[in-house]
Amino acid sequence: MDIQEIVQRVVEEVKKNMNLPKADTDQKTEEIIYFPEERIQGVDEPHNAASIERAQSITPARIGIGRTGTRMLTTSYLQFLIDHAAAQDAVSRDVSDDFLQNMGLQKLETKASDMKSYLMDLDSGRKLSDESVKFLEKNGDKGKEVQIIICDGLSSSAVEANVVDLLPALIQGLKLKNISVAKPFFIKRGRVWVQDEVAAIVNCDLVISLIGERPGLNTDESLSAYMIYRPTEKTVEADRTVISNIHKEGLTSLEAGAYLSDLIEQMLLAKCTGVSFAQQRSFNM
Repeated sequence: MDIQEIVQRVVEEVKKNMNLPKADTDQKTEEIIYFPEERIQGVDEPHNAASIERAQSITPARIGIGRTGTRMLTTSYLQFLIDHAAAQDAVSRDVSDDFLQNMGLQKLETKASDMKSYLMDLDSGRKLSDESVKFLEKNGDKGKEVQIIICDGLSSSAVEANVVDLLPALIQGLKLKNISVAKPFFIKRGRVWVQDEVAAIVNCDLVISLIGERPGLNTDESLSAYMIYRPTEKTVEADRTVISNIHKEGLTSLEAGAYLSDLIEQMLLAKCTGVSFAQQRSFNM
């Protein structure tokens, strides 16, 4: 039996397990297999099926996927490879220019000239390029209460999946509270700390960065929102507030927009973020 025949048999077995139509062996066109998004119960005759279903309902971890001998089922293994590929693509792929144009976002860049520099030299993603500094100094929306930044971070997929709904909801929520908002923009290969330099240039009260999180095998579309009030050279991580896990299976984009606008209003009144803000909130509750 040659390798082509083995591969064909595996494909047919996967389709059989997933109730998909068999391949037409006479056709030479490329074959595409669609995997269902819902969880598949892969354990044969489980002692307690209810416990597996309950565990699957509260975590995206690979639970109850079953096995054949000492190995994963073929369907589970292929899904693992698909998720792993999606995570890699989220890091290496750029946010498309069409997306930025449709969202009306000006693209700035950091000193990270390529992805290798961004991943290996952390400081390169924390400072704007000289050209971007000059652009922001000349064209930035100065003196507003809030500046919104969108960064690809470690997941371009997270930006494209969430910003379409999140950004308008956030801006609308802030404006309804009579909070002035500077024109948002996008920073390519930006890290969280780049917001400190941006805040100094545009002279805003609070800057919020919507940045792609490190993708995992459960989702490659998770976004985080980092907020800092009037950062200085002495600013540390404890001075920042972060809301994470913004994606369709976590805090949805629309919910995040409304929640973040409420949170920012409280931060502007408190004139702080991070641990200091958390302490004020707990004291006032």
